[in-house]
Amino acid sequence: MPAKGGALIRQMPIWCHSVAWRARRIVAIAASCGVIAVLATGLLASDPAAAQPVVLGLDVSDHQPSVDWSKVASAGAQFAYVKATEGTGFVNADFAAQYNGAYQARLIRGAYHFALPNKSSGAAQARYFVAHGGGWTADGRTLPGALDIEYNPNGAECYGLGQSATVSWIASFNDTYKALTSVWPVIYTTTAWWAKCTGNYGGFARQDPLWIARYSATAGTLPAGWSIYTFWQYAPAGTFPGDQDIFNGSSSQLLKIAANG
Repeated sequence: MPAKGGALIRQMPIWCHSVAWRARRIVAIAASCGVIAVLATGLLASDPAAAQPVVLGLDVSDHQPSVDWSKVASAGAQFAYVKATEGTGFVNADFAAQYNGAYQARLIRGAYHFALPNKSSGAAQARYFVAHGGGWTADGRTLPGALDIEYNPNGAECYGLGQSATVSWIASFNDTYKALTSVWPVIYTTTAWWAKCTGNYGGFARQDPLWIARYSATAGTLPAGWSIYTFWQYAPAGTFPGDQDIFNGSSSQLLKIAANG
């Protein structure tokens, strides 16, 4: 993503892979690597119209069982998403340590759920998620839970569901999560998966923040309905453990999301 502003520029490498390198992140990745140009003053242009302070974060799962959260905070991370659940039969055994560790290191933290739409209903998975750490509280330190809906790691890309059935499944999760927590979940996805599996449905953009996954120099074209992203997962490795993320706003705006949902 091109930086905007003064002449002094440093470069933040974005790591890339020519193949998907683990089940949770089967994302179409270009074989060539990109870079984000970031101003030495710490500004990054997430939109051509304006530069803003870089608010960096990460997301981790059971693939990162031991995280030195103090080191992560010292390296500049301000937020973290932690995998809590998958379907209705898996709880991340490291979730409590990761989630509480991020909190103790003064990061704003949130939980995410990996969707398995072919296993059980959206409502059932939302209830399971909330029951195992995916809730929300207006403490100014907790982000709304995130629904990770993407390529099936173990079968048909769209889990054997048609586009209308996929939209209905997401709506069921969405509405149940809102009823249980009072906030709408963040939706994590890729533009290509969203187009193929929901038929470019744009209705969720009215209320759900977008967490876009794209390992490139820019966030690229967003899924239907969204004109901006809230979070961008831009690399599978880097300064922090796990995946590397950017919040599309200032630190104060991130705090508002944590306080108000």
